[in-house]
Amino acid sequence: MMVEYVLRLALLLPLLGLLIWGSLRLTRYLQTRLNTAQGGNQSVQLIQTNLIAPGLKLAVVRFHDREILIGCSRQGLVRLGEADANRLAGAE
Repeated sequence: MMVEYVLRLALLLPLLGLLIWGSLRLTRYLQTRLNTAQGGNQSVQLIQTNLIAPGLKLAVVRFHDREILIGCSRQGLVRLGEADANRLAGAE
């Protein structure tokens, strides 16, 4: 009985590890594939994010040649400011 348990354990533990490893590899592959598929012609582009506090972020998003400053919290999103992206690029 004990020998049977050890044999099952020796067979199933590597199999479980292989399944976990395979699912992680598949997840990484699908994430990179989805990111490259979206990178072509999209109207919304995330420029930068800054973590202010746990649960609070500032994000700069480019949308139709406008850069929008967004406050992100657990309660939702708030537009804090907006500027023309072309004007900002010329100022640098």
